[in-house]
Amino acid sequence: MRTILGLDLGTNSIGWAKVCINDDGNYVREIKLGSRIIPMSQDTLSNFDKGVTDSPTAARTGFRGIRRIRERVLQRRERLHRVLHVMGFLPSHYEKAIGWNREEATTYGKFLDNGEPKLAWERQEDGSMRFLFMDSFHEMMADFAKCQPGLVADGRKIPLDWTLYYLRKKALTQAIKKEELAWILLNFNQKRGYYQLRGEEDEEDPTKREEYYELKVVSVEAAEEGKGGNTWYNVTLENGWIYRRQSKIELNDWTGKIRQFIVTTEYEKDGITIKKDKNGEVKRSFRAPSEDDWGLRKKRTESRLEDSGKTVGEFIYDHILSEPADKIRGNFIRTIERKFYKKELEAILREQSKHHKELKDLNTLVNCIKELYPNNKAHQDSLMKKDMIYLLITDLIFYQRPLKSKKSLIADCPYEYYEYVIKETGEIKRQGIKCIAKSNPYYQEFRLWQFIINLRLFDRTNDKEITSEYLSSMEDYTKLFIYLNDRKEINQEILLKDFFKQKKVKMGMEKEFPIRWNYIEDKEKKYPCNETRHELLAALDKAGIDHSWLDDKERFYRLWHLLYSVESKEEAEGALRKLNDNEDFVNAFLKIKPFKKEYGAYSEKAIKKLLAVMRIGTLWNEDDICEQTRNRIQSIINGDIDEKIKERMGRTFSQLSDFQGLPEWLACYVVYGRHSETTDIQRWTKPENLMSYIKGFKQHSLRNPIVEQCILETLRTVHDIWKEAGHIDEIHIELGRSMKSTADQRARMSKSILQNENTNLRIKSLLMELKNAKEFENVRPYSPMQQEILRIYEEGALQELTKEDDQYPEISKISQMAQPSAKELLKYRLWLDQKYCSPYTGKPISLSKLFTSAYQIEHIIPQSRYFDDSFSNKVICEAEVNQLKSNMLGYEFIKKHSGEIVHCTMVGDVKILDAKEYYNFVTEHYANNRRKKEKLLLEDIPQEFLNRQMNDSRYISKKVMALLSNIVREEGEQEAKSKFVIACSGGITDRLKHDWGLIDVWNSIVYPRFERLNKLTNTENFGRWENKEGKQVFQTSLPLELQRGFSKKRIDHRHHAMDALVIACASNYIINYLNNESAKSQEKREDLRKKLCDKNRIIRKPWETFTQDVRTALEDVVVSFKNYVRVINKATNYYEKYDKNGKKGIAEQKGQDMWAIRKPMHKETVFGQVNLRRKVTVKLKDALEKIPAIYDKELRDYINILVAKQFNKKQILAHFKSINYRLNMKSVDKVDVWQFSNEKEPMVATRKPIDTSFDDKRIATITDTGIQKILRNYLETKDNDPNIAFTPEGIAEMNKHITEYNNGKQHQPILKVRVSEPKGAKYQVGKTGNKTSKFVEAQKGTNLYFAIYEDKEGNRSYSTIPLNEVIERLKQGLSPVEDLNKRGENLKFYLSPNDLVYVPTEEEKLSGECKLNKDRIYKMVSSTGNECYFIPYTVSNVIFNKVEFESLNKMGRALTGEMIKAVCRKLEIDRLGNILKIIK
Repeated sequence: MRTILGLDLGTNSIGWAKVCINDDGNYVREIKLGSRIIPMSQDTLSNFDKGVTDSPTAARTGFRGIRRIRERVLQRRERLHRVLHVMGFLPSHYEKAIGWNREEATTYGKFLDNGEPKLAWERQEDGSMRFLFMDSFHEMMADFAKCQPGLVADGRKIPLDWTLYYLRKKALTQAIKKEELAWILLNFNQKRGYYQLRGEEDEEDPTKREEYYELKVVSVEAAEEGKGGNTWYNVTLENGWIYRRQSKIELNDWTGKIRQFIVTTEYEKDGITIKKDKNGEVKRSFRAPSEDDWGLRKKRTESRLEDSGKTVGEFIYDHILSEPADKIRGNFIRTIERKFYKKELEAILREQSKHHKELKDLNTLVNCIKELYPNNKAHQDSLMKKDMIYLLITDLIFYQRPLKSKKSLIADCPYEYYEYVIKETGEIKRQGIKCIAKSNPYYQEFRLWQFIINLRLFDRTNDKEITSEYLSSMEDYTKLFIYLNDRKEINQEILLKDFFKQKKVKMGMEKEFPIRWNYIEDKEKKYPCNETRHELLAALDKAGIDHSWLDDKERFYRLWHLLYSVESKEEAEGALRKLNDNEDFVNAFLKIKPFKKEYGAYSEKAIKKLLAVMRIGTLWNEDDICEQTRNRIQSIINGDIDEKIKERMGRTFSQLSDFQGLPEWLACYVVYGRHSETTDIQRWTKPENLMSYIKGFKQHSLRNPIVEQCILETLRTVHDIWKEAGHIDEIHIELGRSMKSTADQRARMSKSILQNENTNLRIKSLLMELKNAKEFENVRPYSPMQQEILRIYEEGALQELTKEDDQYPEISKISQMAQPSAKELLKYRLWLDQKYCSPYTGKPISLSKLFTSAYQIEHIIPQSRYFDDSFSNKVICEAEVNQLKSNMLGYEFIKKHSGEIVHCTMVGDVKILDAKEYYNFVTEHYANNRRKKEKLLLEDIPQEFLNRQMNDSRYISKKVMALLSNIVREEGEQEAKSKFVIACSGGITDRLKHDWGLIDVWNSIVYPRFERLNKLTNTENFGRWENKEGKQVFQTSLPLELQRGFSKKRIDHRHHAMDALVIACASNYIINYLNNESAKSQEKREDLRKKLCDKNRIIRKPWETFTQDVRTALEDVVVSFKNYVRVINKATNYYEKYDKNGKKGIAEQKGQDMWAIRKPMHKETVFGQVNLRRKVTVKLKDALEKIPAIYDKELRDYINILVAKQFNKKQILAHFKSINYRLNMKSVDKVDVWQFSNEKEPMVATRKPIDTSFDDKRIATITDTGIQKILRNYLETKDNDPNIAFTPEGIAEMNKHITEYNNGKQHQPILKVRVSEPKGAKYQVGKTGNKTSKFVEAQKGTNLYFAIYEDKEGNRSYSTIPLNEVIERLKQGLSPVEDLNKRGENLKFYLSPNDLVYVPTEEEKLSGECKLNKDRIYKMVSSTGNECYFIPYTVSNVIFNKVEFESLNKMGRALTGEMIKAVCRKLEIDRLGNILKIIK
């Protein structure tokens, strides 16, 4: 008995099926199958398909990176505190706020009690703040009195904070106080500039130059009306440029203002001549700067800074003196490089070291070094050779941690390693050498030699190999290498034309090169040559240096290594100068972007050894061959060689010089005695071997976390199947396209699918209009879509028919159908594709006859010779022509029957085109469809067509095949892929499902959902019962508006299991037949057909009752879901530590337990608590409860007088009643009072930028009532339309005239506002410092536990446990859910997302039994409060969004009406879908 396992692997799914074959070779009818789902959000899946790999781990890593940056800033500050403490530079109030107990590591050098005092301000006893540096402030005021006398007149003051910029300027030439210097140092520690990496600037485009400008507007002129209520304006700038733009708001107030622009100037290809338009004007475009333009702003700021010759602080201070109203941070000074700040601080410290002895005292330096590095003797000695300025600048404030090595993620070389001895134990350890970087010159050379050695040339006429005619000697190969070595990439056309000097000749009907290569013939496909050398040569050209400079191999390697390993722009500049102190050289190479961190399959050491036997001719040198390789070569010459290898070599080797130009596999054998793939070959004899591999699997070794996750889950599933089955003899596998494709391929595929889907929907819409058209009144002649409809109407479709016509019944039947069928859709698509003409006769095809039997869908390459059911292998032609063509290729048919007259019953006589007419027709009609054109012009099936279907060499495919081969490999098998692992394709699976009747089986499984939708919508839009071959069948359908992205197969998880079963039953014979392996031999193919097929080439079912058995098995499947409820896990931190002897080692962080939280606890927006005072109207009786809150001062004072006269509340009310509730002619039965939000509902607020969403309702949520009033006043002037008022131009206009909207009072410009909302379920960020007053909202999807409690009477109660509570319980080692709730009720069970539950029937509830009707199983989706939502466990996608399963696409009630949470029983199932336990 042989056990065959079928696997269908998708991005987030594993379908599996196990079938057995007895000793007679017949299938045993027992089927075992299942679906294992790895839940992923739709965003993650769609991003993956678009080529964007997004995973929860990556998101966590991003947030962790932000936290680490903050921690490093705080660590630098703490280290600076310690040094300034030793130097005695800190003000006393600031020093007292820091912990100085070395034993308390959590507070040493850090602020105590979570406070954060400001160095320049000291809190007085009365709570007020005192500025410490008033003397310097007064000196600055004197400067402003000279330059801006109006600003400081009449005792007006300027911001105290500006003193810092004054001190930064003063410190360059004069002494400042120690405390002032400490303030400057701490400020530099906080803002230290951008760390520029080499090559980060955008690549220069010589034809387009973008520059940042700030220009004054001279005049604004309204030109003409634009679209959508816009007006075109001509804005004249100070340098004479004219900027044209549209706006709904008048731009006249721009005059005299300075505006920011990104100006793009276009140049000719030479990069020097400016392009001009037809009017002779310079081609120049303007746009407003965006956040992405920070690089251009940075360049602008840096150039202005360099031109001024000032330091950053001096530059800012002088600007404040001249333009005090200008915004400094974010406007005048944007992000600039660190070197500017470093230069300034160095100048300040050099000057201040003249005035403060601590900056040059050796003892102070020693004390500071020992304070920072008590045990690191080596670093102490290094710093002792420097000075205090170096310590402060390089070692503290501007210290840049080297990037963490990613070396551990690089694979080890399969050949090379080194050994070392552990001194303590004497044990010899082996360490693999890491694989080579792809940009390494040795790898580039290796890859190029691979390409050249594997290159083959073929004659196009007879397809014979003629490589030796063009590459006849070693000299020819050397010339080819030299030609390609300077190039970045190559394609066939360039190689044949430039190197082999070939010219295109007329072959058949078009011009081709007389020879072709063995690689892909596609103009778009280019093969890499020596990319590294090409890039370095391009830089040498820019620097004006001859290419011979790179001929020195050692220098070439040093230059590459420098550019590969040094990413800092500053460091790279210094290193390049050492190599060549030439300004042009340095600038040219600094612009080279860092090389990609991609790696080859072997180490540099192995590559060098392999190159020694791969080089050819004058480039080969026997001295390069190492001694180990020489010994192996001698053995081979002596005949000591494996027979299989000897046979494969195809030539004899008699001397050392024969060992050159070897292909990679042979080079590996000569140098190492084996091929690299053999290192992965293992044989697992029991499931435990597989589990050991899984446990030892190195995370991230596949680079793609989604693919890695799927493969690991597949191996776990196979392990469980193996354990249950006892043995697996054969594995058949299909990998989803997205699984084995690269990110780029997935992105292209996703785009193509979307385009095809849009085309299909458009065509369906057209066909439906045609079918349902009764008249022309709704046709719009100017609609692009309806223009095509008009054209079709002009063809006379449908309307030219009468009841007397023979085809009337067929056409009218089609026209009355609700939707076009798949066949009609295909016919129509093909009709459009071939421009409405038959390809073999050239005759137009009338749309009125397209859907009749007059025309058939025809396979260009017949199915009998080559299985290809793709769109590119189909055309529409006359039925009689199709019969005549039979099993011939298109061109073959034309050559045999050209000029023949064929009688067609429904369309009359047609003439077959001759060869020339056919060629012209095909090239004209299929100019944009290269694949179909190729197939129509084929005279024979080329070998590469067959190879293309047989081979799958993609990395993931090879990896999966190799791993699964370890399970079924026979003893002695040496191939990486075992012969018992068989790959299947999606096309084969689809064909077999069709032939074996599984399409109908699937329809019978999913149709109840469509039938239910008919009832919910009270329509027949989702299908109807029809009579099909004497049986009542529900024919499903879908309204056109729901068809985008819909696939009937993908609405139910069980389709993975069905596909896996088909894959398991797809024998090697079937796969070979459908993969066209025997397409070259008609006899062999016919024998296979007879063996496998029934009539009409339908492949025979595995056994007679296969279809019925599959349906039964599918109905019995319980889908299993991988659960994601791991909330926390213990983290172990390791760090480098120096012991007392000064020896560096790795230490484990001690102290309290550290936990890594695996889920996002809250959303990113942080809210602050606010207690808002708002005016409300209440009855006088209620207002008397809180008299001070009464808004009207006159009324409040009057009541206070009554209170002073000993009036109580009752008497006050009686008094007001006696005066008819009037006071000074005003009614007071209802009064306005101030009410605080905390009295009614706690509120929180966060800052938001003003935008077009700020309508009157949103303005009411702003915390500042004054700002509310300004925005409302302004909004009224714009007809209460926020889309006009709060555009960027509108906001600028409001801020310019802000006094008008603020009752004539001055106000700061308003760009951002605090917006309030109810606190609701938001919780505190933390329990210390200012975290207590900050609130956050729980992240979506973090309700992971829904608890169901039950009292003694059997009544259930429910609770969703918040994530922060779950985390606290888990940290304490407790269950995530309490066993008793606050009412003392016992926990029955808890549910998490993806848990399965069973809804018992009334009978089952009474009897306590479970019959486990699969239709009553539901999957838990989410919960909130005491509500829990479910969905039928088989559902993978909803058919009708927000209708099929209520408005949230999830349900509280079962399809049978019961409240699921009230009656459900929890199911515990294993990975294979076996139900292990039912918790009642």
